[in-house]
Amino acid sequence: MCKSELETLVPLLLACRSVQIKRTNGRACCWSVTMIGGEPSKAVPPWSADEWELAWMEEHAPKLRQSVTGQHFLYWSLGISVVIGLAAHVGGYVLQSSLPTGLPGLLGDLLHALGWSLWTGAVVAVFVQVIPEVKRRQISQALDAYEAMRREKAKAVGKGAGKAENDHLSGQ
Repeated sequence: MCKSELETLVPLLLACRSVQIKRTNGRACCWSVTMIGGEPSKAVPPWSADEWELAWMEEHAPKLRQSVTGQHFLYWSLGISVVIGLAAHVGGYVLQSSLPTGLPGLLGDLLHALGWSLWTGAVVAVFVQVIPEVKRRQISQALDAYEAMRREKAKAVGKGAGKAENDHLSGQ
């Protein structure tokens, strides 16, 4: 298996919540991976790996799992879009203003419009997707903390009531 096949297979393996891995063909590094309770369209094809690939997967699996489940790629792509968009916007403006006629003027105008649409699109994506997702996570964390506090309080009250009942029964 080449490195590009491994890189396309890794996100599929990391996205699976529960998988069943079986050894096939009696080979040491040939595995058949199927999802348990998953949809058939998300089934992972058999994977044959040599020792180097297995060692690489063992070493990089936690980092890959974190990057696949988080918003890492979204944040990087939005940041790159803003930077490239602003550079194209300014470059197109400079090209358009220095050579306003002919083909260079047309290219400057196109570059200016492309840059403007790229960086403003990234800003809109931040307001539409990133900020609401951050707020959703904050609310979820606050609810989790509140529920944990209520569970602890209920345990403390339950232990206190149990102790008072035991004291009453023993005559103290």
